[in-house]
Amino acid sequence: MTVSTVIARRRLIVRVLPALLLTALALAGPWLAPHAIDAPVTAPFAAPGGDAPVGGDQLGRDVLSRMLAGGRELVVTSLLVALLVTAAAAVLGAVSVLRPGVGRIIERTADVVMLLPAVLGILLVTLSWPDGGRLAVVTASVVLGVPYAVRLVAGAAAPVAASGYVEAAAVGGERLWHLVVREVLPNLRSTLLALFGLRFVAAVYLVATAGFLQVGPQPPAADWALMIRENSPGILLNPWAVLAPSIAIGLLAMSVNLAAAALIPASGRKVVPAL
Repeated sequence: MTVSTVIARRRLIVRVLPALLLTALALAGPWLAPHAIDAPVTAPFAAPGGDAPVGGDQLGRDVLSRMLAGGRELVVTSLLVALLVTAAAAVLGAVSVLRPGVGRIIERTADVVMLLPAVLGILLVTLSWPDGGRLAVVTASVVLGVPYAVRLVAGAAAPVAASGYVEAAAVGGERLWHLVVREVLPNLRSTLLALFGLRFVAAVYLVATAGFLQVGPQPPAADWALMIRENSPGILLNPWAVLAPSIAIGLLAMSVNLAAAALIPASGRKVVPAL
């Protein structure tokens, strides 16, 4: 093993480890919470200290316990949205370049959906959905995320679809599904991995926005975005009740995006020539 290989692996670990640690902490958080998320342990908006290391929220509940318990749903929901958007965009983007007639329909539909502001789209879907909840938030996030992702995948798939081996497979009578799964998508691994990281960040934003608007999880649920909304009136009394979940959301999105970028194969990155 060469020195450059060792250095490259260490850099990869450094960029991937924060995302793994934050994700693991968010998933295991409910079991690590020192107090019940709905039990008051101090005065409302109390300063950090005693049984509440990060202070209390608007009802005197432990902010740290609610922080630990409030990340799992955001992580799981965002991962699910990112996976669904990436998978749907991969198939639709590949089909659109292999079948131009279908591609024009997909492109026009994407253009229409992209005109819808994200906040308005979340409200339209979640408020018209029976009982709302996480399923409505996931559906809204996927619907709003796929159009942007399809355009990216289609742009990357166009030169692959025009290559000789794909044309030879098409002339040989291979079915559309075979061309998509066996010929086009395997050559888009780098693009899809980068897309997954971007869509995870976008999903965190959309899911957090839904929580802030209270069209997803409802009180007294522990949710980072919901904590920001609930505790904003007391930000001068205990700033950590708002700052802690805000920082957690930002760190989660940033670390996962950096990890996805680090995992992109070197062959899939563009090399910028020196001036």
